[in-house]
Amino acid sequence: MTGPKRMAVTWLQIHLVNPLTRRLPGQAVIETVGRRSGIHRHTPVGGRLEGTTFWVVTEHGRTAGYVRNIEASPRVRVQIAGRWHEGTARLLPEDDARRRLRALPLFNGLVVRMVGTELTTLRIDLDPTGG
Repeated sequence: MTGPKRMAVTWLQIHLVNPLTRRLPGQAVIETVGRRSGIHRHTPVGGRLEGTTFWVVTEHGRTAGYVRNIEASPRVRVQIAGRWHEGTARLLPEDDARRRLRALPLFNGLVVRMVGTELTTLRIDLDPTGG
């Protein structure tokens, strides 16, 4: 059931959820560069800032477009509390993503568990200058 579930969730996110949530005050957004197009892409995410590290648990792991963009070019920007920060992202498949979710915002964790098909931890190390 992973294939149809992933396709349905992805369609809803691209066409309904992401365009709306990108505009919410306080919503974290990751900016990646399209691996084929070179266009800057903005994806709303739930995560938590711990010092200079921003933690995210991806719903669909390496099949998510923004994750494939990160694998092609790990330099990203992250908007946290309305402020943009530059950093370097990397997947941590060895990390316990379900355990990591318990440290992230509650609503985000519930949604990721509900719709996720391949939970994977994403760590973004922010540059010291902050933006």
